Amino acid sequence: MSPTAKSSVDPAEVERFSRIAAEWWDPKGKFAPLHKFNPTRLAFIRDQALHRFGRDPKARRPFEGLRLLDIGCGGGLLAEPMTRLGFRVVGVDASERNIGTASTHAAEQGLDIDYRCSTAEALLEAGEPAFDVILNMEVIEHVADPAAFLRDCARLLAPPTDRPGGLMIVATLNRTLKAFALAKVGAEYVLRWLPAGTHDWSKFLKPEELRGFLAQDPVTVDGPYGVVFDPLGGRWSQSHDADVNYMMTVARDPA
Repeated sequence: MSPTAKSSVDPAEVERFSRIAAEWWDPKGKFAPLHKFNPTRLAFIRDQALHRFGRDPKARRPFEGLRLLDIGCGGGLLAEPMTRLGFRVVGVDASERNIGTASTHAAEQGLDIDYRCSTAEALLEAGEPAFDVILNMEVIEHVADPAAFLRDCARLLAPPTDRPGGLMIVATLNRTLKAFALAKVGAEYVLRWLPAGTHDWSKFLKPEELRGFLAQDPVTVDGPYGVVFDPLGGRWSQSHDADVNYMMTVARDPA
């Protein structure tokens, strides 16, 4: 896929993640922080979707019949558990290598996931059917035009019909000095949790900026919901502290 003039793709970011695509499923490799982060963000996604769509929390596959887009899906760390929960998943990434890794791993697990090397704007241009849930996790800080990217994703949310309108969950990093110290300098250069250069602090986004991007759209934005890491316990958890990592929800309203 070649980025078009209006594409939100940042070629340098795509190349950066393509170089390490083979390591997505190594829990001790370059994506180890995401493996540790996964239980907390999966629990948040599940709880939010259960509440939004009134599904049975005791069901093995509570989200049968719902369609989910994992935008910037990487190697499939979220797409696979979402499929197991019953969603019909479309995983989209601008890196062909990421899509190759994700597709291979899903096939090995016997999972049917619709993986595509594409972008949000390409889905819109192609008239892609709307989604009940969109996961926009740790992606927006890596795109060329975050405002356009977020609005394009919001336009892919299903409007209310016989069930509530679509729900998007956004996870990103706050542009604070605390985030610079912990998520940039600490994670990349001191603790070596991430390859140097993984993040550009100037691309981190404040919650009010995300709200502003969607101010004219028929959506309700809630959050931020903070997420913090306990270095002693080696675990992530939800928190009132949104100074570094946080998530927000974007719910589609009637047009």
